[in-house]
Amino acid sequence: MKHNVKITIIILVMFLLTQFIGLYVVNSYASQKVVDGQIVNNTGKILPYGMGIQKENQNFDLTSTLFSLLFSLIIAISLIFFLIKIKARFIMRTWFFVVSTIALGISFTAFLPSTKYASWIGLAIALPFAIRKIYKREIVTHNLTELFIYPGIAAVFVPILQIFFIIILLFVISVYDMWAVWKSKIMQKMAKFQMEEVNVFGGFFIPYASKKVKNKIKELKIKFSSKKKLQKEFEKSKLKINLAILGGGDIVFPIIASGVVLKVWGIIPALIVTLGAFLGLMGLLIFSEKKKMYPAMPFITAGIFLGMLISWIFII
Repeated sequence: MKHNVKITIIILVMFLLTQFIGLYVVNSYASQKVVDGQIVNNTGKILPYGMGIQKENQNFDLTSTLFSLLFSLIIAISLIFFLIKIKARFIMRTWFFVVSTIALGISFTAFLPSTKYASWIGLAIALPFAIRKIYKREIVTHNLTELFIYPGIAAVFVPILQIFFIIILLFVISVYDMWAVWKSKIMQKMAKFQMEEVNVFGGFFIPYASKKVKNKIKELKIKFSSKKKLQKEFEKSKLKINLAILGGGDIVFPIIASGVVLKVWGIIPALIVTLGAFLGLMGLLIFSEKKKMYPAMPFITAGIFLGMLISWIFII
């Protein structure tokens, strides 16, 4: 097992909670629903901040949309690599801040009553959370906001995807994830740069230590009241702090997949897909080894595909 039982359970619970929040948020903005096995139009909330597709533009070519999405992902990843290369900390922080604020606003608005100013109220709630997340670097706030950021992002992409295209997208992302972690090691470099240089990480981030190290940290905190001196002593002591992380892509793509299934097949298949993703991640965390890096998406994708297959055979 890569992490201890407690940390493994925390990661799994956070992942599952985010998936359920994601289904709720996606469903809140759904323009169609499955009722008694039939797809019917639904007058759900409109995605705020100009993120929704206008009704007159909904007859778009799905194939072109998929390739546009894949091309956009390639451009975004290339841009991130370029920013890492030139160490553009300010730009990356600003990017994280803007995306976090909008995504949080979308998620919070989904939980508010449908009023004229609901989206602005959602944004007002999101703003202080985003500021604290990006500029204060507080672990609790960071992970709390992550629970709502990815549902907001997923709500933007679910309307433009169908089952066939999400299968292709998941396959491509999984292959890329394996290459980025096992072959090129780019994913590790990206995570290291985010945490050490930008002081922001996209995904769940849980530091933990042994009892011996925890006691040493307590002693240092009692001995040094100044934060600067305490930080220097931490660096001198070279205390071993373990990190349990789960990247943002590993969280958001399962939400998008279950959201698309919800839109086309209904709630039960969507929950089965969510369960499949959960079991895929759980299997990875249980059977992976310490001090080794693993791409999570291939395992999560396998679980998603299994959930889709079961739904297609027994429910659809």
